[in-house]
Amino acid sequence: MGRRAKGRPVSGVLVLNKPTGISSNLALQKAKRLFYVAKAGHTGSLDPLATGVLPLCFGESTKFSQFLLDADKGYDATIRLGERTDSSDSDGELVEKTDASHITEAQVAKALEAFRGQIQQVPSMFSALKKDGQPLYKLAREGVEVEREARTVTVYALELLDFRPGDVAEVDISVKCSKGTYIRSIAEDLGQALAVGGHISRLHRTQAGPFTDAQAVTLEALAEERGEGLAEVLDHHLLPVDAPVASLPELALIADSAYYFRRGNPVMDARAFALGGVGDMVRVFDDTEQFLGIGELTDDGMVAPKRLVATVSTPEG
Repeated sequence: MGRRAKGRPVSGVLVLNKPTGISSNLALQKAKRLFYVAKAGHTGSLDPLATGVLPLCFGESTKFSQFLLDADKGYDATIRLGERTDSSDSDGELVEKTDASHITEAQVAKALEAFRGQIQQVPSMFSALKKDGQPLYKLAREGVEVEREARTVTVYALELLDFRPGDVAEVDISVKCSKGTYIRSIAEDLGQALAVGGHISRLHRTQAGPFTDAQAVTLEALAEERGEGLAEVLDHHLLPVDAPVASLPELALIADSAYYFRRGNPVMDARAFALGGVGDMVRVFDDTEQFLGIGELTDDGMVAPKRLVATVSTPEG
């Protein structure tokens, strides 16, 4: 018989503003203890250097974390030109220094044009990608380098926010991009394009899917708010279980259909195909507005359950 998970059976999404200097997993564990939840997972790692939006899924919402892993992201970053590190960020060892005092803002703006739209990136050896089950960054720390294939990613917008010239010049940028885009690779490639080297010195995620900075709360603020009290005082920070899939169309089933859908059976609903086509996903509710899970529209006109949730009480906030 398995051991029962320690903690409360709370479900919902916490938008955390991850602090710098700790891993995403450590940030998750700290939040999990503050909320005293039995089950929790994050939705894609941020580097220890990075700060910003890290959605954490508690309880039943963990079933939908993949939607956030696949979501577009937004970042603000500072690139230092004239210094190259082994990890392409300021946590790494300085391996080369070049005078960048001749670099101008116009040159930077021109070079950045190459990083907009669909681009090819070779993932850094200090990324969380895995090779034979081992994260690349662990191999890199052991001095092992493996071949990585270039991948196609999309940079929807890249804005030059500020330029500060000098022997080591600094560039502030804002990026909106697809999943799997490495900002540290943009920094390294920009430095290479300008022949002075470059690395990330500051990285802040401003957006992950539908979640933004405006919704994010810090661990420090959560700890202060809870104090010596019960974890329940923090529940108002949690977004609903279906928050990760809030962009999907909504379908409310009649009571009989909801009964069968909840038990894993495809159901017929004439309204479903007004919401999409075969293979599309919808958020499914019962007639009391209880979220049941997500369903897929099938070629025989049915709504088939894809991810079901247990009956939960979502914290109100």
